[in-house]
Amino acid sequence: MYIPSHFKIKDETMIYNIINEHSFATLFSQHNGVPFATHLPLILNKENTYLYGHFARPNPQWKDISTQTVLAIFHGPHCYISPSWYETNKAVPTWNYVTVHVYGEVELLEDEHELTNSLHDMVLKYEAPNSSYRLQEVDAEFLAGMNKGVQGFKIKIHKVEGKAKLSQNHSFQRQELVLNQLEQISNTDEQQISSLMKANLKK
Repeated sequence: MYIPSHFKIKDETMIYNIINEHSFATLFSQHNGVPFATHLPLILNKENTYLYGHFARPNPQWKDISTQTVLAIFHGPHCYISPSWYETNKAVPTWNYVTVHVYGEVELLEDEHELTNSLHDMVLKYEAPNSSYRLQEVDAEFLAGMNKGVQGFKIKIHKVEGKAKLSQNHSFQRQELVLNQLEQISNTDEQQISSLMKANLKK
């Protein structure tokens, strides 16, 4: 990923927070000699060493993905930045955004217990704390049948890089003008970008 030095995320905690908070990723690999992508949730283990996920078995991507170096992209908040917010009309539109790229080697999960554990962790992450749904309470025979329809995998993480384009290449005054405009927009992404910009200005 092209990352100018002022946009590089150096804080590992921030990087892993982005992965955890925006865990619906795009996973790229090579399939039959051409790029192939699947959009799917990926769960980071507690040691930040592996990502876990699963493909639908009819998805051909998993069939030749073993031992490949793959790229998982986690898209954080992003939004349009209007030049009308600046102090001059000698400007052009741009886009502020946060993203993390993870590179690693794929290993297919052959152990039923490891697959079940990864599915349990995924359900636990996304279900509301007060949800009545518990994967371990699902009928074992039914669950075993459903598991046959997926191919679990894990990605051993080799490299992680993060980029936060938050108008750092502009003056402090202009960053504040952008921040003030973003705070007036109720959309979620704009609010998240404004919060990140505010935190960055305080550094």
